[in-house]
Amino acid sequence: MERMLALILLCPFVYFTSATSEQDNVCFRPKLAANIEMDGLQRYFSPGVELTLSCKQGYTPVSGPRKIVCGASGEWTKTRLMCIPKRCPYPDPLSNGELYYEDIVFQSTINYTCDEGYTLTGDSAAVCLANGTWSTPVPECKPVTCGLAPIPQFGMIIYDNRIRGNTTYYNVGGTYKCLPPYVLFGNARAECTVSGNWTKTPECRVVTCPAPENIDKGYMSSNDPRDYDYMETVKYDCNGDYVLEGSLQIVCQQDGNWSEKPSCKAPCSVGIQKVRILYKGRKIWIKDLQPNRVLHKEIISVYCMDKARKCGYAVSTQCIDGKLKIPECFEQPSGVDYAINSSSLPSEIEQC
Repeated sequence: MERMLALILLCPFVYFTSATSEQDNVCFRPKLAANIEMDGLQRYFSPGVELTLSCKQGYTPVSGPRKIVCGASGEWTKTRLMCIPKRCPYPDPLSNGELYYEDIVFQSTINYTCDEGYTLTGDSAAVCLANGTWSTPVPECKPVTCGLAPIPQFGMIIYDNRIRGNTTYYNVGGTYKCLPPYVLFGNARAECTVSGNWTKTPECRVVTCPAPENIDKGYMSSNDPRDYDYMETVKYDCNGDYVLEGSLQIVCQQDGNWSEKPSCKAPCSVGIQKVRILYKGRKIWIKDLQPNRVLHKEIISVYCMDKARKCGYAVSTQCIDGKLKIPECFEQPSGVDYAINSSSLPSEIEQC
């Protein structure tokens, strides 16, 4: 009885030892390389069990066997199986736009943008799918459109290019003009903008200027006491020896005022005697300057004496609106020097 009891007590121990021994030879669930997978959730495998490996979705198998076997030592056989990402085809170019991507393999992304003046129709991004195709087709970049340009009252527009129908496109331009006698106020250039709208439309208004006034010592080409239309002109000139300074004509401007009037500048008398001067490139005695005057902005030269070197030299002076300044170095000769010793005057001796 005691022997039997001992055997009964020993049996569980023997069974446990046997189970543990078998457990030591099993293979644990294999650790697989990136993107490789196997079916099921089983954790332990008996020697001789064969497992089929596969690639995760979106990856393609290359190299090595696709099966591994649990060995008697509890180790799996080796495999050189690799799974590489599937490739999508190179994307088609995007007309009037750009596309940006770094790769064309599984899960890569393409981003699409359109050039200025174009609107994207379709998805702005595409992803390379597990089956090697792009998630969306290449979008389109369609030009921004505007209607016909608005026309101001009493005006018109001349397009840069021929327009067909009632649709215009981004960057199409034109030039506004007003029907006479109306005047354009605002930008004459028009353009279909990126927002799909035309630039601001100008206005056409009537512009007149009051009858112009005469100038001192001068006269006008018209004395008609009326209002003058935009861009009408009136000419001026001066009386006698007065010289016109400024524009020969004035213009009725867009703001309803005349452009700046000219003025008449007075001639100058040459207030010296008994000398020779240089005028219009030649020497003349002052008595031969008839009449004794030079016109506004004309230049004469008088002669001065360099007493140290005993030579003469010419100094220029200019008539400015009736005033002619005589250089300080000039000395009026005496009557005797002029009558008897004229050859000794600064204008007649050797020049410095």
